[in-house]
Amino acid sequence: MLVTKSKVDSFLKKNEMSASGIDADAMLDDFCSEMRGGLAGNDSSLAMIASYVSADSSVPANKPVIVLDAGGTNLRVCTASFDEHGRVDIEHFKKYQMPGIAHELSREEFYTTLCDYLEPVINKSDSIGFCFSYPTEISPEKDGKLLCWTKEVKVPEVVGEYIGEGLLEALAERGHKGKKLVLLNDTVAALLAGKAVGEQRKCDGYIGFILGTGTNTAYVESNRNIDKIEAVDGAQVINVESGNFNKCPQGIIDKQFDASTANPGAYIFEKMISGRYLGEVALEVIKQATRDGLFSESAAAEITALNCLETADLSLFLENPFNVVAPFCSKTILEEDRETLYYLVLDLIDRSAKLTAVNIAAAVVKGDAGRSPLYPVCINVDGSTYHKLYGLRAKCEAYLSSLLNSRGYYFKTIEVENAPVIGSAIAGLVG
Repeated sequence: MLVTKSKVDSFLKKNEMSASGIDADAMLDDFCSEMRGGLAGNDSSLAMIASYVSADSSVPANKPVIVLDAGGTNLRVCTASFDEHGRVDIEHFKKYQMPGIAHELSREEFYTTLCDYLEPVINKSDSIGFCFSYPTEISPEKDGKLLCWTKEVKVPEVVGEYIGEGLLEALAERGHKGKKLVLLNDTVAALLAGKAVGEQRKCDGYIGFILGTGTNTAYVESNRNIDKIEAVDGAQVINVESGNFNKCPQGIIDKQFDASTANPGAYIFEKMISGRYLGEVALEVIKQATRDGLFSESAAAEITALNCLETADLSLFLENPFNVVAPFCSKTILEEDRETLYYLVLDLIDRSAKLTAVNIAAAVVKGDAGRSPLYPVCINVDGSTYHKLYGLRAKCEAYLSSLLNSRGYYFKTIEVENAPVIGSAIAGLVG
């Protein structure tokens, strides 16, 4: 066993893919530097998008708000309200297909479909919170100009338009005038949802973090530190767009994999840690290990023939290396091959956890909250990769403790069910 572990360690270090090869402190400094650059409007891999949403406003009790959550293949519509204790009541919940997924739509068809979805609840409130998880440039009016579509949505005519403005105009044409809309990113919504829970714990600051198919971060920044917008008092939530961080320590196989993607050089950090890519990176690592002779001949033939490896498959294998529904369950893979696979995959998850911890720690340090253990920073983490990938959460929080406690910061991680809905409801009510 020790010989196998030693060979795996040597292989990962040679290819610059090991968790131990990451200098977390140096990377944390680089992350904070990129954040400062983005806030100043300088050349930076981090967009640091102003949301114009405050995390300090009190949420009015027993006031309904309409919520739209457009996050991927589905669009959710509901109403929500909060009681005097901050507990949320979600009603009239409906799930629809995201317009433009099935086939290309015109501008008119897109807004008509949204209005149709809203029709059953449109008279429940004059306030709308719209969680819109596509690249947008947020305006001081809390609307968002669509920069491009992702996730296979096809409505080209609305690219470059303010989505909220277009929707309100379409609603007004149907006679629904006087509506107020706040458009926000899903990570900003995660932060606001965390605040709804964190206030009961008397937390000092709030962070929203997503690690699922993709990854992103939101935190609260003092307006005086945002040089690229007109200085005003107070603070607001910043959408970091952290998946695009490009100062991360890429390994040799990371670079080869990035070059094979549809957008080389973009979202480098996301390609190293997120659920969309981690299984593919692991497959490239395993195939390189095969070429380097770490597996038996019979296993090498099996691995070489593999065309796909999902991130969920990594968890299945680590939970039970003999699991018949997991990859690599063939009898041609010997026990020592499984052991090699186990160490390779486990270290990749350890590396992902370390990188994730640096990302979150940078938001804590830059926001400079949570200086007392009595009043920690509340980090609301959303996403199946973080919560379901074998060992990742525990490893990440161990790295976080090491990075933050030594710097005098304290944190509490939580998971809020229906975070996009709750956060969007808060934004719609206080925006």
